[in-house]
Amino acid sequence: MGSTPTSTHPTRAPAHAGGPADLAGRQTRVRAALAAQDLPALLVSQAENIRYLSGFTGEGLLLVTAADVRLLTDSRFTIQAAQEAPDVILVQRDPRQIPALAAEVGALGVARLGFEAQHLRYSQYEDLHTALPQLALVPTRGLIDGQRAVKDAAELALIRRAVAIADQAFDEVSQEIRPGQTERQVARLIETRMIDLGAEGPAFPLIVAAGPNSAMAHAVPSDRPIGAGEPLVIDMGARYQGYNSDMTRTLILGPPDAKFKEIYNIVLRAQLAGEFTARSGLSGHAIDAVTRTVIQNAGYGDHFGHGTGHGIGLEVHEPPRVSHTGSEALIDDSVVISVEPGIYLEGWGGVRIEDLVLLHPSGAEVLTQARKHHYYD
Repeated sequence: MGSTPTSTHPTRAPAHAGGPADLAGRQTRVRAALAAQDLPALLVSQAENIRYLSGFTGEGLLLVTAADVRLLTDSRFTIQAAQEAPDVILVQRDPRQIPALAAEVGALGVARLGFEAQHLRYSQYEDLHTALPQLALVPTRGLIDGQRAVKDAAELALIRRAVAIADQAFDEVSQEIRPGQTERQVARLIETRMIDLGAEGPAFPLIVAAGPNSAMAHAVPSDRPIGAGEPLVIDMGARYQGYNSDMTRTLILGPPDAKFKEIYNIVLRAQLAGEFTARSGLSGHAIDAVTRTVIQNAGYGDHFGHGTGHGIGLEVHEPPRVSHTGSEALIDDSVVISVEPGIYLEGWGGVRIEDLVLLHPSGAEVLTQARKHHYYD
């Protein structure tokens, strides 16, 4: 599997215990954002945002007002809601969700109701408008998602654990991979190992792609046997108590040829340059430019089509975007992003290397510690 792997990063700092989530603080910040938009209430419909504000992981809707937080759910989840979200007002509804919501909003006398423009289904919007035609429905964007980008101590502790699980699973399983095993078999081995180590499950469907399949950035594991001397891309992550990790490593079984060494080392230089440059106070666009420039200068700019990275937390992909098409907005402190440049050559294969990093004003703390294999000339 190439030369003996060595770590490019210092030993991971000990994970902090974190403590319970500050739900009250999160709710207070949302209320401040609502007040700034002259909104007396907000309808929260995305599952991750409901969990972030209340702790509830079942099905329902959340209504945030200046005075309280109300969770609308049905009898399937009332016991769960009482256990997970004891500090919110539980409104048991029937399966006809919108009529129950309309009754609650009407009883509160709300005249203007914010809603999550990116998450509320259009059919729900129509039903609510029909039930309460005088209610002003005001779309909001990023009101909670933007707040979620900055991770508190409790969230960071869970992300660190998810990262550590994936690190260990990769380091163990990667030593067992042999030519002739299929992509699907390796994916199952990794997923099983992560669960054995304490993960709820994979953070996303694992990518295990060998040879020409690895030229597809989002390849699906197949029954194709993995051959010696070809690129093997493994993109994996663990989910732990709702929080996710994400990492990619590229291997080769047997001695690497000159082409693999060339492509791998370009991507590795780009990835390390991105990590050494990344810090809070930069934009995602600026961080992306660093990795992209390395690959462009090597002559492979047309073969790096996706962004350098993304935020991660309750969702695998969440703000901020780290991309050449992303925002120029500056990234805050305590944001976790991926750094994952790649080169993809149709008919040959691809190389991608990805770590998660925690951004500070002084630089990036690399969270992912799984071995990076080195293939030097």
